[in-house]
Amino acid sequence: MNGAQALFKALTDAGLDTCFANPGTSEMQLVYEIGQTKGVRPILCLEENVVTGAADGYGRMAGRPAFTLLHVGSGFANGIANIHNAGRANTTMVNVVGANATYHQPNFAEHEFIGGKIVDLARVVSHWAHEAKSASDLGVLGAMAARYSRMGAGKICTVVAPTNCHWDPAVAPPVPAAPLETPKVSPQTIQEVVALLTNGKKTAIALGSHAMYGDGLELAGRIAAKSGADLLVETTPSRLARGEGRVAVEKIPYLPEDAIPFFQKYEQLILVGALFPVTTFAYKGKPVIKVPASCEVTAFATVDHDILSALADLAKAVGTPSQPATRRVRSERAPPSGALTDATIGQTMGLLLPQNAILVSDSATTEAALYLGTEGALAHDYLFADCGGAIGAGLPVALGAAVACPDRKTIVLEGDGSGMYTPQSLWTMARENVDVTVVVLKNDNYGILNIELARVRDGDPNEKMLSMLHLSNPSLDWVKLAEAQGVPATRATTAEEFHRQFAAAMSTKGPKLIEAKIVQNLQPAIDAVHKARVP
Repeated sequence: MNGAQALFKALTDAGLDTCFANPGTSEMQLVYEIGQTKGVRPILCLEENVVTGAADGYGRMAGRPAFTLLHVGSGFANGIANIHNAGRANTTMVNVVGANATYHQPNFAEHEFIGGKIVDLARVVSHWAHEAKSASDLGVLGAMAARYSRMGAGKICTVVAPTNCHWDPAVAPPVPAAPLETPKVSPQTIQEVVALLTNGKKTAIALGSHAMYGDGLELAGRIAAKSGADLLVETTPSRLARGEGRVAVEKIPYLPEDAIPFFQKYEQLILVGALFPVTTFAYKGKPVIKVPASCEVTAFATVDHDILSALADLAKAVGTPSQPATRRVRSERAPPSGALTDATIGQTMGLLLPQNAILVSDSATTEAALYLGTEGALAHDYLFADCGGAIGAGLPVALGAAVACPDRKTIVLEGDGSGMYTPQSLWTMARENVDVTVVVLKNDNYGILNIELARVRDGDPNEKMLSMLHLSNPSLDWVKLAEAQGVPATRATTAEEFHRQFAAAMSTKGPKLIEAKIVQNLQPAIDAVHKARVP
């Protein structure tokens, strides 16, 4: 047995069976051994952020890690943005990164980031990162990574594998160990939160991670029914169960202008797998904390706790009913007509989204209207792709989610600007024949940045400023872009056209793309932000 064989036996023994890959010369022994390893599905991606974004989407929906195969430090660096998003989403993931042979690294230092090691870079975006020192190390590190990646809500683990460790003889990997036990919330904390829920104060419970779907959301709904607390979810939910029959929740607003007034009514905020609510970015003269000082914030369970156990213990302690008080009801509305806008697209999707679909969002400017329009759709999972704020994750996250759940329809709402970060995802969608419908919201603009620019500019923007925000010279042709990579595509310019095309896409399997050329008026929002700016 060589080191590569030991590594893949350790990973497959731990249940990892899907590899998103973009290999290079240093990974050829690994490619060969994957080809000889039963139970591993390799999926080729043409850019590393597609690799890591797909592993993110897979982990969110499968509840177990995929592993990636990346080409040395440069390949890992290309994939960092979506590893960062995955870390913020608390996704479980294992990365395998090739490296120059240990005996050759001193002779070609620039290949190792000029005086630094790949593992140093990996540690910036990994919870756990180690480099093999020998072939026998690889099997041990593979087993450790697979085990630790499932700790808490999920961890990012990276194994750096020098080439000589691939082909040198190795001992067999260790016997698979039982999963690491995730820490449980203490009985004292349970009682403290019971006291908060019964003190009569206006209370909200902010949910994140595993509390936003499945048993976690059901338990939270029952606790809310007993206590009268409002249920909130993080601004960028990694996976949220919503739609007809699901426990009703409110999403914390993104912009501080909306979020700060939103929290004014609350005297208490309890965090369950959610971070303290702050703005993603700092704005001149504006508060970064969304919660008023008068609101007491208590962390009940973090992503490093056993969230489901904590909610179950709390539900028992407060004596919850068997069912949540409120569930989302189905919205009934007529098909839209007229101009194609984010609102009419949301209306169509609210009507036509299939039962148990997966809806991925990567369209910052239109996200609010599309989120609102699909609240009353049939039951589905909602994935905010860019949990870490690095745009362009939508297409690969949808790819990975579809690989994890082949019997469910996946729809991704993709901005035309953010989609250009990872358009290579379309090629892999076609090659793997995944059931993904891509809706590109085409406004020829980085629309959200027009709003952000209004915070800092004096007077009107000039052409030089706008040239860095507009995408209309030349305008992108997503139909041609999709067809060139094997994905059938259509274009919609009216609400009626989009409704027909989306209905057709929902009735057939396989990858499809709809370029939706939307009419959008951001000027009221731009003017409001500009008026409220701090000079």
